[in-house]
Amino acid sequence: MALAVYAAAPAHSRGRLFAEPEHPLRTAFQRDRDRIVHSTAFRRLEYKTQVFVNHVGDHYRTRLTHSLEVAQIARTLARALAVDEDLAEAIALAHDLGHSPFGHAGEAALDACLAGDGGFDHNVQTLRVLTRLEQRYAAFDGLNLTFETLEGVIKHNGPLDPTAPPLLVELAAQLDLPLAGQASLEAQVAAIADDVAYANHDLDDGLRAGMLDVAELRRLPLVGAALDDVERRHGGLEAERLVHETVRRVMDRMVTDLVLTSRTALLAAAPTSPDDVRRHGAALVGFSPAMRDAVDAIKAFLRQHLYRHYKVNRMTAKAKRVVVELFEAFVADPSCLPPRWAARTDGPGGARTRATVRDYIAGMTDRFALDEHARLIRLDDVRP
Repeated sequence: MALAVYAAAPAHSRGRLFAEPEHPLRTAFQRDRDRIVHSTAFRRLEYKTQVFVNHVGDHYRTRLTHSLEVAQIARTLARALAVDEDLAEAIALAHDLGHSPFGHAGEAALDACLAGDGGFDHNVQTLRVLTRLEQRYAAFDGLNLTFETLEGVIKHNGPLDPTAPPLLVELAAQLDLPLAGQASLEAQVAAIADDVAYANHDLDDGLRAGMLDVAELRRLPLVGAALDDVERRHGGLEAERLVHETVRRVMDRMVTDLVLTSRTALLAAAPTSPDDVRRHGAALVGFSPAMRDAVDAIKAFLRQHLYRHYKVNRMTAKAKRVVVELFEAFVADPSCLPPRWAARTDGPGGARTRATVRDYIAGMTDRFALDEHARLIRLDDVRP
């Protein structure tokens, strides 16, 4: 497929922090995607919480399946808008690599633990994973991704400013990543694909878990219309098929709206290069006003009825306690860390110790965090 003039073409990439020869079979952005997929951090996403802690059930989304769904939607959008699919996919696959165990509950707990050290932000941690913490290659730390992929990851929620987390500003300066300006269209595609994916799969998971009720969803115009369409065409479906048919229609309508609205915006803005996209005053990929309202209504419904459900609150409270107790224990006695991590510390309570413990805990999966907590905190568990 021929790329549009406003697409980020791999042949014109700004390159990598550490120069490498081009590959004869893969473009620069394809190599970025492949490095992300083969990374340790990517594999760990299989056992990191999306909404439900991993061991709650085998069929709920994890950070890994979420990232794969985001990548699939991003590729569809990128193809429809004639921008680089591989770059959009790479950004989508990488966007959650910095998430701590237990999802946003773990992130909030680490942020509180590190309040005096700049806090904790999973977007900052993602950049650290990609540029420092993955240690697989002989010539450099990190994955040595292209400028375009790193820019897309750092801006996948939009432009940044000097009030961004200090660690992010510091890393961006070291990598010569501009904070201001819009992200590439590929990054905008990945960002909106994240919204589409979680709005739909969290509805699906919530219904399967019995925490949401189909009857309540009829109050949401987009979901109610999809339900009516399914029932009109396929009356009497059992619950599982009804849910799937409804969610797939909601997702399809969101994606179709995105493509039509974004094509109109691109036609009006008429960018002639990726830099024109960066200089534009607003994002060029987005929903129509009516669809944005419908998506916002779904998100508000999920916040009220799923994310704050008492069963989720119980998981959240336990997860926060596990993370805080692990952080406090390791900071107080860094000799309890595995040797390669303990070697990076500067004694109990030290700044390097706190940063090391941050990276150690952030990289944990849910089940590893629970196991470490049992080994270190629980008095009835004497495993080393």
